[in-house]
Amino acid sequence: MTEVTILGAGVMGLSIATELASRGLTPRLIDPAGKPGAHACSWRAGGMLAPYCEAESAEPVVVRHGLGAADWWQAQGVEVTHRGTLVLAPSRDRAELDRFARMTEAHSPVDAETIATLEPELEGRFARGLFFGTESHLNPREALRVLRDRLAEKGIEIETDAAPTGLTVDARGLSARDELSDLRGVRGEMLVLRCPEVNLTRTVRLLHPRIPLYIVPRGEGIYMIGATMLETGGKYRVTARSAVEMLSAAYALHPGFAEAEILELGSDARPAFPDNLPRLRRRGNTLYANGLYRHGYLLAPTVARMAADYITTGQRPEFMDEDHP
Repeated sequence: MTEVTILGAGVMGLSIATELASRGLTPRLIDPAGKPGAHACSWRAGGMLAPYCEAESAEPVVVRHGLGAADWWQAQGVEVTHRGTLVLAPSRDRAELDRFARMTEAHSPVDAETIATLEPELEGRFARGLFFGTESHLNPREALRVLRDRLAEKGIEIETDAAPTGLTVDARGLSARDELSDLRGVRGEMLVLRCPEVNLTRTVRLLHPRIPLYIVPRGEGIYMIGATMLETGGKYRVTARSAVEMLSAAYALHPGFAEAEILELGSDARPAFPDNLPRLRRRGNTLYANGLYRHGYLLAPTVARMAADYITTGQRPEFMDEDHP
């Protein structure tokens, strides 16, 4: 039986371990932090399983492989909310809404009355929008915990200080830049608010030419808000400008956010290759799995299946590429 060690217990590493375990393997899992947490980029993700919305800026392959993500996560025991995505724009930015509609598919145009039916608290605030009824979202932190706990039930615990044995799967995210020279960091900033005064039930995207915003409900009056995509390459704290812009955009969506309690401000760098698509890359006895970019929870299941198929049957993955210096 193939002996495998996975480096990194973020969404990529845990997903690959889950797929290998489903095929009868017992991979070792090594992460210095010992458990999923704020050290991992996937801890601060939005958790949107929105392949059709991603088509606005992503390659068609992202949509094709992202369509099965919600089913995969649900099959692992993760709670997935199936309420679609509502895309809105202020009246002055209707051109952005029209552009978004042209770039995507599987949506329905909605008027003010339909918007109010979908989200009653937005009644009278927006005249037009788009509704992607088949999309969904999950809570990333809970998803990571579920994968970790299910692996532990199979005897696969996260080791903190050990040497890899057998085939090594490097799923360290941006930390793998020490081996992958074409990997870069794309900074994303987010905030978490508690605002019981606002009751939104699905992911809402607010289009804006400078700072498009998404708001994902976490339940119990808690919302995750994200927006920025900065080509800075490193990890930094949230800037004052970004925080003000995100809060202003949230207020524009619903004035009730003015009374929100800020629970968390976070910033991290998403690992990405030049074309913003993931890679599986084999060098000697190491298989690198990286480059999820902003599609972590959307594409991790597909990359994990490809990695597991390659390890167990030798099938060449679609995302496999030639070695890069």
